[in-house]
Formats: sequence, C-alpha cells, structure tokens
Amino acid sequence: MSPAVRLIDIRDTPLSLDEVYGAVTDPTAGGICVFVGTVRDHDTGQAVAALGYSSHPTAAARLREVAERIAAECDVVALAGAHRVGDLAIGDLAVVVAASAAHRADAFEACRRLIDELKTEVPVWKHQTFVSGDAEWVHPH
Repeated sequence: MSPAVRLIDIRDTPLSLDEVYGAVTDPTAGGICVFVGTVRDHDTGQAVAALGYSSHPTAAARLREVAERIAAECDVVALAGAHRVGDLAIGDLAVVVAASAAHRADAFEACRRLIDELKTEVPVWKHQTFVSGDAEWVHPH
C-alpha cells in the first residue's frame, strides 16, 4: 500500500472537509486540490425532495484500489477521499477528495482523476425522491 494514500473511507456519518484536507497536507506539497460534491436540490429537470446513497460492501476496497493506482501513476505527495452513504439533506457533503503534490498541475490532475474514477469504478448508488413523488435509483458515477 502506498504511503501517499492517507485516507479512504465510505461512511454513514457527516464528512469533514477539514479531515480530508488535513490528510493531504505535507511540508513537501506546494499545491493541494480539493473537490467537494454536495447534494443539490434538482436533477434531470425535477426538484429533489430526498436523497440517499448506498454502497456495495466492496466500495471502500474499490476506492482504495483507485487511489493506489492514481498514486502510482501520478506525481503526488498524498491522496484522500471519503464518500457518504445513508440519507442526506440538500447541501450535505456527499463526497470529498483531495490530492497534494509538489506542483499545482499534478495536484489538479490527481484530484480530477480521483473523483472521476471514483464515480466510474466505485459501487455507490443514489436513490432520489422528487417533489412530484417519483423516485429513481441512479448509479451517480
């Protein structure tokens, strides 16, 4: 396991921007990039009333695999990421990822890859209920 991967979690408690940011701070890092995904009040042109995330039991392991691969392929100092599951309210933090590197371009690249590959490879799904009463399951990633 790469020492660059400092925090990986799938949790049912509120996420902390400070925790994820703190995990990637380092005296050798000249740039830190953070992405925060929040629950919005609409999707596909409809008003969202409620939203919940669920994950497969392997989700944390898959997230670690993604982060390990990015750490091996990018010039980073550290990576961190956490995704929330359970019932969330509009405005809640759903996902926070961060990357630090000696230079900003590398931090931006690794952070973007971490969120993009999390969305395509980590088994997390959302169930949203619309104000209209309709509901749908979505693999948001």
